Amino acid sequence: MSGSPRRSGGALGLALLLTLAGCAAPRPEEPRPSEVRTQIVRLMPARIPDRQGWATDIYAAFAAQDIPPTTENLCAVLAVTEQESTFRVDPPVPGLARIARKEIDRRAAQLRIPEFLVRTALGLESSGGKSYSERLGAVRTEKELSAIFEDFIGMVPLGRQLFGRLNPVQTGGPMQVSIAFAESRARDYPYPVAGSIRQEVFSRRGGMYFGIAHLLGYPAHYSQPLYRFADFNAGWYASRNAAFQNAVSLASGIPLELDGDLIRHGSSTPGATELAVRSLDRKLGMGDAAIRRALEQGDRLDFEDTRLYKRVFALAERLEGKALPRAVLPGIKLQSPKITRNLTTAWFAKRVDERHRRCMARAAGGGRK
Repeated sequence: MSGSPRRSGGALGLALLLTLAGCAAPRPEEPRPSEVRTQIVRLMPARIPDRQGWATDIYAAFAAQDIPPTTENLCAVLAVTEQESTFRVDPPVPGLARIARKEIDRRAAQLRIPEFLVRTALGLESSGGKSYSERLGAVRTEKELSAIFEDFIGMVPLGRQLFGRLNPVQTGGPMQVSIAFAESRARDYPYPVAGSIRQEVFSRRGGMYFGIAHLLGYPAHYSQPLYRFADFNAGWYASRNAAFQNAVSLASGIPLELDGDLIRHGSSTPGATELAVRSLDRKLGMGDAAIRRALEQGDRLDFEDTRLYKRVFALAERLEGKALPRAVLPGIKLQSPKITRNLTTAWFAKRVDERHRRCMARAAGGGRK
C-alpha cells in the first residue's frame, strides 16, 4: 500500500508536465530571408551605396554556413567590414606601388633571388602590352596588385618557381580576410568559381563569405564579442590561448608574450610557452609528450577540456588566490607592409568593438544614426 500513492503522485506529476509542455509557447520561428536582409540594410552605416546588394551577399553567407543571423552576429560582421574597408569591395591603398616594390625586394632577398633577376623579370612585357614594372608603378588596389602577380607568375618563364611566393597580397576583400584561409575553405564555397579563390576574395560575395566564416565560423566560450574581434585579427582562439599563457606565466614565474601561439607550428622544437609549461611538469603530473599533445589542440575548442588546461588554471588560481580570466586580448603588434603606425591587435579589437556597440544601439533604436 505504501508504494501506491507514490506511483499515483508520479503519474499525476507526469501528466501535469505533459499538460504544461503542450501549453508552452512554441519556439519562435526563424526570421524570413527578406526580414534579415531588411534588418541588415537598416543596421548598415549611412551613405553606403547598394545597400540591398550588400544585404543579399551577407545574408547568403550566413545561410550557406548555417550561422544564426542574430542582431549581435550581424552587427559583428558590419563592424569588422566598416573597420577594414568602410564597405568598399576593393579599397585603394595609399602608396601601394611603393609598398609593393619594397615588399617584393624584401621577399626576394629572403629567398636569395638576385636583384638583377627580379628587375629583369619585372621589365618584361605583360599581357596588356605594358611592362610589369609599369603596371606595378600605377597600381592602386590590392586586387590590381594581386592580378599583376598572377599574370606575372603565369607568363614569365620559370615565374612560379622563382616568384610564386613573392605575391605580397595575403589578405583582401571588404573584410580583409586571409587568402590562405579562404583557400583552405574553398571546398564549401557555394558559388561557381570561374578563376581562383584568390580572385573570389576580391569580390563582394567571396570577401563577405570567407570573412564571415573567419569571424563567426567556429565555436567559442567568450563572454564578450571583443575577444572574437581580436581572434579575427590574430587567429582563432588567440584570446583564449593568451589567457592560458597568462596562467602559465603566473604559475611558473616565467614571463611570456601573450600572443596566443602555444607551439611552434611546423617544428618539433619547443617554443617559449611550451618550455614554460614543461617547467611545471611535476606540479601538473604530466610529461613532455602529454604536454605537447595538449598544446597541439590549441586551435580547437576542446583544448579547454584537456587535463593540461584545467590543471594550469587550477594551479595558477591557487597561487594567485583568485579566479583568472579565460580570455585576454593578445599583445601582438600588427605587422604588414601597409601599416605605418604602431598598431596592435588590442587596438583593432577595441575599434571594432566600438563600431559593434554603435550598431547594437542602432538596432535598439530601430534605425540608422
